[in-house]
Amino acid sequence: MKSILAIAFALLSLASITVHAAAPPPRDISPLLTPIIQKRDVPGMAAAVIRNGEIVAVGVAGVRTRGKGDKVAAGDRFHIGSDTKAMTAMLCGILVDEGKLKWGQTLGETFPELQKSMHRQYHAVTLEQLLTHRGGAPGDLTTTGLWGELWKHKGTPTSARRLLLQGVTSKPPEAASGEKYLYSNAGYSIAGHIAETVVGNSWEDLMREKIFRPLGMTTAGFGAPGTRLRNDQPRGHTADGSPVEPGPAADNPVAIGPAGIVHCSIEDWGRFIAANLPSAKTKLVKPETLEKLHTPAPANPKYAMGWIIADNQPWAGGPALTHAGSNTMWFAVAWLAPGKDFAVLVACNQANDEACNDAAIALIVDHFKGERR
Repeated sequence: MKSILAIAFALLSLASITVHAAAPPPRDISPLLTPIIQKRDVPGMAAAVIRNGEIVAVGVAGVRTRGKGDKVAAGDRFHIGSDTKAMTAMLCGILVDEGKLKWGQTLGETFPELQKSMHRQYHAVTLEQLLTHRGGAPGDLTTTGLWGELWKHKGTPTSARRLLLQGVTSKPPEAASGEKYLYSNAGYSIAGHIAETVVGNSWEDLMREKIFRPLGMTTAGFGAPGTRLRNDQPRGHTADGSPVEPGPAADNPVAIGPAGIVHCSIEDWGRFIAANLPSAKTKLVKPETLEKLHTPAPANPKYAMGWIIADNQPWAGGPALTHAGSNTMWFAVAWLAPGKDFAVLVACNQANDEACNDAAIALIVDHFKGERR
């Protein structure tokens, strides 16, 4: 009797198990990219399409290094430049949700030890203003010699960002806080330094802990990808097409890390992009925080936190979010349509916006053409 009951219970247990069909592998869109890299004469490219929280299509084309035969692989890492800004803004949103930061947190209250050396107009600049480019931070750090100091700095990335903060805020801002939109890598670097100062961990470690690991972004890192003198990852290329070996000269100074030095595979970048869509499988922030990150500032109706808002996009079913990034040797662009739970992203190992824009358009047209069939 016991054995019969045991079998019966086992059968009931099996019957209660819900069988989920495995998601189909992403469609290969490499054939769409090949003619574009030939037309625009760029070495390599990677792209992905996201729908309903899933990466539904991935493609790569071309070579890692111009003049060499190693082809770009699906897991290869691309530098995404200023597309890092959306990640830094998301990190700040996570810390706001955790009660560690406030959108209205000012430079004066965060860095009381610098109040004497900090120009008084910077005291009231807030985290939110820095993330929406309305904090008055300069767009050009070369005119005062600060850029050269950042290149020569030998300390940690955190100390480099402290040097940047002190150099920027010792002089008057270029505009009063909240009054004018000024696109500024320095402003985002200061925002990242606020986060690392308050929490007590470097911006790099916070990115790993709060974004990369929760999303499974195992290829994500900082600076130019790859190993010097080994063609193990794509190389960035100068405007004339010359490859640049990984090293300090292959990227911007670490001081502006929060503004633009992340690299990752196209699928890992897609995991972050998916976290910005309504059906995100992994939600990094509260819904109201995500909405704030995507809402443009009143003084600049086109820029939110790490995202440019493109109104009236018929293909997107309403406004679209977009951003591009480049350190002059790479180019990356993302387009998100929250209204359709859809996104495309493209990265190239040469700074060619035309190639990436061509690919983004081709992917959008291809996807929605298939949807109509």
